[in-house]
Amino acid sequence: MKIAICVKEVPDPTAEKRIDPGTNRLVRTGENTLNPYDRHAIEEAVRIKESGVETEISIVLVGPASAARTVDKALAQGGDRSVHLADDGLADSDILATSRALAALLERDAYDLVLFGQQASDAECYVMAAAVAERLDRPCVSQAASLTLDGSTLRVKRQVETGYDTVEMPLPAVVSVSDAINEPRYPSLPAIMGAKRKPHEVLSLADAGIDPDTVGGAGSRTTVRGLSKPAGRGASVRIEDDGTAAEKILAFLVENKVVV
Repeated sequence: MKIAICVKEVPDPTAEKRIDPGTNRLVRTGENTLNPYDRHAIEEAVRIKESGVETEISIVLVGPASAARTVDKALAQGGDRSVHLADDGLADSDILATSRALAALLERDAYDLVLFGQQASDAECYVMAAAVAERLDRPCVSQAASLTLDGSTLRVKRQVETGYDTVEMPLPAVVSVSDAINEPRYPSLPAIMGAKRKPHEVLSLADAGIDPDTVGGAGSRTTVRGLSKPAGRGASVRIEDDGTAAEKILAFLVENKVVV
């Protein structure tokens, strides 16, 4: 069985975020790391492999050459090999353009299952898995809370507002996993050291057969016209708890006719 896990390099959650005033886009030249939601997808693939299913796990990433460090982190967690599309022409790609690039990479091999994290911590869009599945013409399920393989059939228990749905679909398929599906393990020191010795395939747009006009800014359909801070909430009242906070809060609510 061949499993591909699409991962993303994102700004470190502990680092200060900056917006480029010229492009209105997030500055990504600072501290970056593996998208934390993708770690759940890697962990689930590793568990499938550990269950006895003969499995090859491929890490697939679209990003700058510097994202090689993120690829190593994903391999250390359990990937067997990586495919990294690194080309300056990918800069400023939106969801549409990025899904096109990912689909082109995935079409190069016969993957039985493509896994995504439920979202990217920087974009919070939730729809990349569906966009890629549409391009690959494969069934897709999101918010998977558990995965069960039965031959060429995949059974997915997914989270919904009212509880859970159970969905069955044939392989090959695309699934985005919930962050509730598992608890990702921390890579061991030997795994971290061994990640650099695993097969790394680094491709350009030409290598992957992707037209430069279909990715990057030229291939995107999203334009950020402006950014602004949300309007302030006006005057506020701060109440210190000196033993009379409850009475002060009640008096404030009565004064503003919230309670009578």
